[in-house]
Amino acid sequence: MALKCWIASANDPESNFPLANLPYGVFRYRGQTHIGVAIGDQILDLQMCASGGLLQPVKQEIQRACRADALNELMSLGPEAWTALRHRVTELLSDDPPTGAREALVPIRDVQMQLPARIGDYTDFYASIDHAIRVGKLFRPDNPLLPNYKYLPIGYHGRASSIVVSGNPIRRPCGQIKAADSDPVFGPSKSLDYELEAGIFIGQGNQLGEPISRDDAERHVFGLCLVNDWSARDIQTWEYQPLGPFLAKSFATTISPWIVPLEALAPYRIPSRPPADDNPVPLDYLKSTHPEQDGINITLEVYLQSQKMRQKGVPLERISRGNLRDLYWTIPQLITHHASNGCNLRPGDLLATGTISGPAEGSEGCLLEMRHRGHPVILSTGEQRTFLEDGDRVILRAYAQNPDLPRIGFGECVGTVTEAIMPA
Repeated sequence: MALKCWIASANDPESNFPLANLPYGVFRYRGQTHIGVAIGDQILDLQMCASGGLLQPVKQEIQRACRADALNELMSLGPEAWTALRHRVTELLSDDPPTGAREALVPIRDVQMQLPARIGDYTDFYASIDHAIRVGKLFRPDNPLLPNYKYLPIGYHGRASSIVVSGNPIRRPCGQIKAADSDPVFGPSKSLDYELEAGIFIGQGNQLGEPISRDDAERHVFGLCLVNDWSARDIQTWEYQPLGPFLAKSFATTISPWIVPLEALAPYRIPSRPPADDNPVPLDYLKSTHPEQDGINITLEVYLQSQKMRQKGVPLERISRGNLRDLYWTIPQLITHHASNGCNLRPGDLLATGTISGPAEGSEGCLLEMRHRGHPVILSTGEQRTFLEDGDRVILRAYAQNPDLPRIGFGECVGTVTEAIMPA
């Protein structure tokens, strides 16, 4: 049975943020930046809770971390500290409100959400095999999956400085573009795309030179968010060999503002996708001792709204729906492989899964993949899309929900494309 909260909106079955969720975020309100927890249509201000003595049972180092203006210090304290704080916040919100608790609430509609952490490093993976096969067929019809795909999680080092929080506009990038029968030209991308991904925020890190074991990997995960790793496909086609993506990816990455703890997702764990008889089997350092709970049943959706749709008052249109369970490489495997060479992960580092797609039509995680259908996306206004146009708004949503269990929502990850600026 779902826990009840004294904040009525948190008990709404359609709420993204029931008492069972309690995601962390950073918000700005009346000129100040604080850490908070989303609950219903409100935010519990943890800085006010700490200053008002409401967090008194937890250790001083946890209370000090709650007074910061970013989550890095709390992330660094590790899973025992995160559990202790979660238990205390649950107590504050499930019993009759203690003195000062109501005063620590701020309506979500009144705040400006910030990046939840100072992100030092960003790594993007390629963990969806359905995405890899569909895209591979576009360029290598006879051999879509590269020979290393089932042996190791493929990734690349991204650009942390251009990560922005949901709601920020996305400037169409410029770069070199080369048609097959001509020399390259410089100009705005004509093939701008979104990518539906999940983000993994690192909590406690590891020392340089020390790997992270497969079974210890999730102790390093503070929580999950949504990621839209925007891509300029035409720029990428020309520049990516031999070193991989550069300007085609570094111009912007959008993340949702709320980080959902793994504890909130525990009831939604499911077996990882690759069957036991999948060939080849993972190398020993990537093998799981608990494959029955390596996956997470999280529904992921992409909505699109063109400028014309907004002008006419036409609502958002869902253009795809996938699930995190369809990843070939699991979250623990991504972390273990990342640190297997001794690379040091640090609190606030962001790892992304890469585009998440499923096997069925309608589960494609980007527009490029939809080319296999043989026709463009047709919106309710009659507009057609093979790639994004200026004014298009992309909205990512995600939630975990099973019968008799509450909806654990991630909020939204939103970006609107604006016209390019050519360098002088």
